Amino acid sequence: MEHIALDRLTGLIAFARAGSLGSYTAAARSLSISPSAISKSVQRLERHLGVSLFNRTTRSLTLTAEGRELHERALRLLREAEEIEQIAMTARSEPAGTVRVAASLPIGLHVIAPALPAFRQQYPKLVVDLRLNDRVTDLIEEGIDIAVRIGDLADSRLLSRRLAPFRLGCFASPAYLRARGTPAHPNDLAGHDTVNLRYQNTGQVFRWPFRIGSQEIEMLPTSGILIDSSDAVVATLVAGGGIGVCASFIAAPYVERGELIALLSEFAVERNNIAALWPESRRSNPAVRAVLTMLQAAFIDRTAAERVADVRV
Repeated sequence: MEHIALDRLTGLIAFARAGSLGSYTAAARSLSISPSAISKSVQRLERHLGVSLFNRTTRSLTLTAEGRELHERALRLLREAEEIEQIAMTARSEPAGTVRVAASLPIGLHVIAPALPAFRQQYPKLVVDLRLNDRVTDLIEEGIDIAVRIGDLADSRLLSRRLAPFRLGCFASPAYLRARGTPAHPNDLAGHDTVNLRYQNTGQVFRWPFRIGSQEIEMLPTSGILIDSSDAVVATLVAGGGIGVCASFIAAPYVERGELIALLSEFAVERNNIAALWPESRRSNPAVRAVLTMLQAAFIDRTAAERVADVRV
């Protein structure tokens, strides 16, 4: 009987996560198991309940009418199970276990990943599961402990902490500037090749912000190259593709190595909209608190490095 009960609980957890995320693959990724394990658990649950929980096609997974009725209850069960886990973690005197962190690729690559080796030396019993993509993650439904986001903090269910500010400014390679000259004003960009970012989640092209006098304006240059990855934009700039705008924490290493030069620095804008977010249920978790402290320090260190390198973007 205990084995049967455990099997059903596993099926309910798999069903809850798959119903929230809309695919077995996404559910498997969030639970760190294989898609086939999710599928088999849901199928066993359906056989036990005698109902179909999902409408399945090769491209989509949607809840049936019966599945919709049961999904909220399954989610409640999953939340209660996670609360039990958090209570157990809170009782530990030393941070341990796994902390799942979601962030965009540029932030993860340039700020978080370099800080992880020293962090693991400090907390060897703690595993950081870093997940990098540009999709907006629902922390509660996907079981993420901490997310690092740029922009609006609209989810009132989450606690948040602002991280260090950064600047947005123009960069180009030394070779490009030798060949084409250095613009002295944003209006001069009309005579230059530009490389711009297209957002993966919306398809919109990034509008370049500048501070001119007391006002902030936006420009949308006519770019010969559009790329949906910030790091690919920077790689194109380093190769001499033209002028582009990116965040200071991405550009700093390239400026330090002399591969990029900051332009129009007096017109650059500062942003303070990067934040760490976490569910209320993780408030007292010592592992989550340790990771939050690491994130804050990582952004402060990155900002300090930019100043040392004189990256006035």
